Amino acid sequence: MARMTAARAAVEILKREGVSNAFGVPGAAINPFYAALKASGGINHTLARHVEGASHMAEGFTRTHPGNIGVCIGTSGPAGTDMITGLYSAIGDSIPILCITGQAPTAVIHKEDFQAVDIASIAGPVTKMAVTVLEAAQVPGVFQQAFHLMRSGRPGPVLIDLPIDVQLTEIEFDPETYEPLPVYKPAATRAQIEKAIGMLNASERPLIVAGGGVINADAAELLVEFAELTGTPVVPTLMGWGLLPDDHELNAGMVGLQTSHRYGNATFLESDFVLGIGNRWANRHTGKLDVYTAGRKFVHVDVEPTQIGKIFAPDYGIASDAKAALELFVEVARELKAAGKLPDRSAWAASAQEKKATLQRRTHFDNIPIKPQRVYEEMNKAFGPQTRYVSTIGLSQIAGAQMLHVFKPRHWINCGQAGPLGWTIPAALGVAKADPEAQVVALSGDYDFQFMIEELAVGAQHRIPYVHVLVNNSYLGLIRQAQRAFEIDFQVNLEFENINSPELGVYGVDHVKVAEGLGCKAIRVTDPAELGAAFEQAKKLAQEYQVPVVVEAILERVTNISMSTTNDISNVVEFEEIATEPGHAPTSIRTLKV
Repeated sequence: MARMTAARAAVEILKREGVSNAFGVPGAAINPFYAALKASGGINHTLARHVEGASHMAEGFTRTHPGNIGVCIGTSGPAGTDMITGLYSAIGDSIPILCITGQAPTAVIHKEDFQAVDIASIAGPVTKMAVTVLEAAQVPGVFQQAFHLMRSGRPGPVLIDLPIDVQLTEIEFDPETYEPLPVYKPAATRAQIEKAIGMLNASERPLIVAGGGVINADAAELLVEFAELTGTPVVPTLMGWGLLPDDHELNAGMVGLQTSHRYGNATFLESDFVLGIGNRWANRHTGKLDVYTAGRKFVHVDVEPTQIGKIFAPDYGIASDAKAALELFVEVARELKAAGKLPDRSAWAASAQEKKATLQRRTHFDNIPIKPQRVYEEMNKAFGPQTRYVSTIGLSQIAGAQMLHVFKPRHWINCGQAGPLGWTIPAALGVAKADPEAQVVALSGDYDFQFMIEELAVGAQHRIPYVHVLVNNSYLGLIRQAQRAFEIDFQVNLEFENINSPELGVYGVDHVKVAEGLGCKAIRVTDPAELGAAFEQAKKLAQEYQVPVVVEAILERVTNISMSTTNDISNVVEFEEIATEPGHAPTSIRTLKV
């Protein structure tokens, strides 16, 4: 048997579990682990500027490819508490990341030692497992269990806290014979799938609502095949966007209070049956449940048994991994199609596409300052179907989801449940690190951008190129819009006259100077006619210099983006002009039909 420190054993396990990259910030209590990381080799480490940033980089890395698990590392005390937001984000969206923290020596953890905090207790509610390892001999087993839990059932994050003396203790461990534990995923039965398809076949206007669980299960192709076999239109959730291309004849558009399409909501409200797969009925998707559920039956398939019935009681529930369920859905549908026992859904599918061609929002405006809709129109022109978009929250993300186009799974990478400001920059770095050949385009409002702006230096230092589209109205736009219900506009205005950049007027922070000061390139655009050229220049600069490139669009100060003000998907307010002629929405998926 080989003898090595527990820290070295942990690093060897990481490699054998498929870890190729880690993101973190070293510190005194985690230095033995970093020493092992250096001595062992084989894992690329990216030095973050903030440990929360490292956790979001790990998230972006995981979300980019099936099977990826991002790892973030920090020292004791505040490093662990800094990563709580990343853990919350990951568990909310069922994303497996592994956080490794250092800890004070075991003998003094309870004595208020410097930077000693009970991080396992703090992290417990936002992880599948959070543990402080007190015995060095347990380290291999704890890491083995961590990967098992992260991958099994509903995926999610784990935190492992390693006291410095535990890291340094030598143990017997043989890396060559280490084996990962088998992954557990519940699987639907044939009888369950036959019952669900029977309910679908009995309906007249069925829909499939496909969520992030289908992407997590790497089952997008099966989902599309099942939809095509049965002729059933598909509503992707925000986390499932890209499961089938936006221009697919069965893509009915997104549904919801905010990140939704006019045609998506209209089609959903005409449906009489919904098959939900790998989705969680998020409140911004459903809105008022009496409106959402009225007049339709529901089947819910989810990997987590306790998720079924959590929001509302479906007419039938199946606890199953999305891939396992869809394999059977396809098998049964093929048999029924061969036997001529599947209803003809062509008229229903055509009606969804008819709505797609008639119920559109206007994007083409020539106003100065720029209206945000024009930014997304130009993004559609400049960035092709291979683009991986990254965004988190705010009017920028909501409008982007309404107007951008996504054609592949994992090409809209969005923090859905937690929505922390500042997520976008580090997550985009994680995505670009996971897929260096991809065109990665991040989308932020000015406040999201400012929250973790220091992480741009990580992209400059480590040569991680991507394009960051920054829409700047010098406002907390989404909160300002929400405050309309209270008839206030209070503490959401970010404007000020920057004495060092008077050319900005009242737009405050000079993002171009900050980005350049952090080692990146930046372009400011004030005329919508110049957006296309700026995006092309940004792509060239990113390629030439191998750093993040920021394109800042100076927007009009106030724009109200389409959303419901009554928590009702049948009552989404269109604050701006809708499209009434094809030139109003030149990059829409379907040419406007008038």
